[in-house]
Amino acid sequence: MEPTNQTAVSEFLLLELKDNPTLQSIIFSLFPSMYLVTILGNLLIILAVSSDPHLHTPMYFFLCSLSFNDICLSTSTVPKMLVNIQTQDQSITYIGCLSQIFFVLIFAYLENFLLAVMAYDRYVAICHPLRYAVIMMPHFCVLLVLVSLFISSVDALLHTLMLLWLSFCADLEIPHFFCELAQVINLACSDTSVDNVLIYVATYMFGGIPLSGIIFPYVHIVSSVLRMPYQEESIKFFHLWKNR
Repeated sequence: MEPTNQTAVSEFLLLELKDNPTLQSIIFSLFPSMYLVTILGNLLIILAVSSDPHLHTPMYFFLCSLSFNDICLSTSTVPKMLVNIQTQDQSITYIGCLSQIFFVLIFAYLENFLLAVMAYDRYVAICHPLRYAVIMMPHFCVLLVLVSLFISSVDALLHTLMLLWLSFCADLEIPHFFCELAQVINLACSDTSVDNVLIYVATYMFGGIPLSGIIFPYVHIVSSVLRMPYQEESIKFFHLWKNR
């Protein structure tokens, strides 16, 4: 296969469903309803929290952020997949593919960070209840979300820009439903060692660190609960968990 310059690449082909018409029919009948349920369910969460002043707390603010992120992540891939199935056209433009990779990475990383932030919020609420209002100030909560979004955007942009330097072969078939970073890199004819290293580093940092940020707070919460006198303090714990 002769390599082609990256500027000459016009489109990629998403071929996961090309040879399976039955699976195409099943997905096209199920995914629109699942997508609408996802969108409407998350919108209802956002509207319910926004309309009820009693829910204007850090926990529900982070929940709204997570719901909005879920809407964006689903919208990054599902509509294009459904259009391809409906039109029987498996192509996606070069710019469209890079854009899809960019947004999928942003919202996937951001979801990990938001889950870690929510775990930290529960840790402060349970283990430091008297300082909760001081620590989880509204501007601090907004800052946590914005910093998470900034880090996710920078990493996604770095991966996307690195793809612009790659040269691709004539065979531009992606065996997936959408443009996945690793699959696109595998199609390159030029050296991809730097891209692969970046993937491993990003997976460790933006997968492992948020995972640790989720596990450690809940470990502290469980250990704090186990140290409480069983009846009275356990009741207080569940009231704190419910009301925060």
